[in-house]
Amino acid sequence: MEKSALQISRSAYQPKLPKALQGAVKIKEGNPTQSVDDQEDIKKLFPNTYGMPVVEFVPSEEACNTKMNVGIILSGGQAPGGHNVITGLFDQVKKLNPENRLYGFILGPGGLVDHNYMELTKDIIDEYRNTGGFDMIGSGRTKLEQVEQFEKGLEIIRELDIKAIVIIGGDDSNTNACVLAEYYAAKNYGVQVIGCPKTIDGDLKNAQIETSFGFDTATKTYAELIGNIERDCNSARKYWHFIKVMGRSASHIALECALQCQPNICIVSEEVEQKDMTLNQIVDQLCEAIAYRAAQGNNFGTVIIPEGLIEFIPAIGRLIQELNDLLAAHGADYKDLDKTAQREYIISHLSKENAATFETLPEGVARQLSLDRDPHGNVQVSLIETEKLLSEMCEARLAQWKKEGKYVGKFAALHHFFGYEGRCAAPSNFDADYCYALGTSAAQLIANGKTGYMAIVQNTTAPADEWVAGGVPITMMMNMERRNGEMKPVIRKALVELEGKPFKAFAAVRDRWAKERCYVYPGPIQYWGPSEVCDQPTKTLSLEQSK
Repeated sequence: MEKSALQISRSAYQPKLPKALQGAVKIKEGNPTQSVDDQEDIKKLFPNTYGMPVVEFVPSEEACNTKMNVGIILSGGQAPGGHNVITGLFDQVKKLNPENRLYGFILGPGGLVDHNYMELTKDIIDEYRNTGGFDMIGSGRTKLEQVEQFEKGLEIIRELDIKAIVIIGGDDSNTNACVLAEYYAAKNYGVQVIGCPKTIDGDLKNAQIETSFGFDTATKTYAELIGNIERDCNSARKYWHFIKVMGRSASHIALECALQCQPNICIVSEEVEQKDMTLNQIVDQLCEAIAYRAAQGNNFGTVIIPEGLIEFIPAIGRLIQELNDLLAAHGADYKDLDKTAQREYIISHLSKENAATFETLPEGVARQLSLDRDPHGNVQVSLIETEKLLSEMCEARLAQWKKEGKYVGKFAALHHFFGYEGRCAAPSNFDADYCYALGTSAAQLIANGKTGYMAIVQNTTAPADEWVAGGVPITMMMNMERRNGEMKPVIRKALVELEGKPFKAFAAVRDRWAKERCYVYPGPIQYWGPSEVCDQPTKTLSLEQSK
């Protein structure tokens, strides 16, 4: 492949490792664990991988030369640093024993089932060090749920003499990793399965996982773009910019970007849900800020919107829940009808309250909620143009207020959605180091005989050599939730905590941001330079870890 000057220079960067992973390693086991909720149900579903202890890696005097071939799978959406998980895994596997081999399954979990793979050699690995994207082996969204898939995957695992599979993914992918680990353990197949926490959305975190990889890079990439827009906004002084950012199930990205850029308004979905706000109430709050600024002569501003906002509006959330059940039970009955007949069928099968909410939605949004879903059965909220929906409602409300003498300004809106721009950016120093350590940890979990674990790295606001690496049983993070009309075991998503330090820091200053020009322009991610510029953790992580 042809390389840019940055790629050539960046490939020479050597990621930093925690002290415990720099030499020979052994594990220190903690106490037995239990799931975060629904303990009896989770234990029944995962009898062979439930209750295992959290483990920590500590230095050892005895080197390990375990013979093991390993398979690696990238699952779900891309996140900066995925390639460094693979390079860390490769380097550690080869360090344990030069005869060890690493196989990449092509285009995600489907590659395991379809026996589509490639051996990852040093020449291939070296091409992808410290690069963004998942293009080394590609990713996919095939769900590993069926016995037939597990058995078909076992055929190629046996053929390649693979000891363990490492699945790099988010909460759904790691839930699948846990299901696969349990199946192979129950059958005594001797195949280990290890997960790694990936998602730019930041919602795969808990007491053990401080942050998911990719969040640091993605938010810095978005913050650069938002800062550029703020500067343009402050220069032209005639537009309101409605900026939607990724985050289907939580508002971590929106909040982090707000903390970095200090926009006029940032909507936090979790607060909307807690306050039981309606769409009209959200619009009223936006218009009050717009009208105030207009009265000061400032007909411009910036608004950050999390892409999953619409699911958090309680009335719409209740509608989506009923639509999920309706789609699971009767989707085949109406999916081939014409649009009018579909709409009538859906309304006739909804409760009175939810039917009323459904009827008020624009046709495109209603269709997204009722029919168009991703492979996991989720509403594809990134396709719902919430930023335009809000700005159009604001425009109508402000026109009404102008007639009533409550608004004296001019309103013109521009729209942005920052999604894929951040998913494959070259990883920040933090993500390059963090992911390399996760890959190294995954190799050590395998060498120490663990399965059904997720690799973890903690103490991440300290310098990298002071990080603490280890593994946590995936069952420890699970609970039962309704998915596609059925109760299923899943890893609990981490939402923005309204009592947490990051949100409280934001809430303490947002009124001033709404009224004044407090914009901050973070600029691009830095890879070289003073540590205070190029090695900063996210503000979210700094606030969460502050004493």
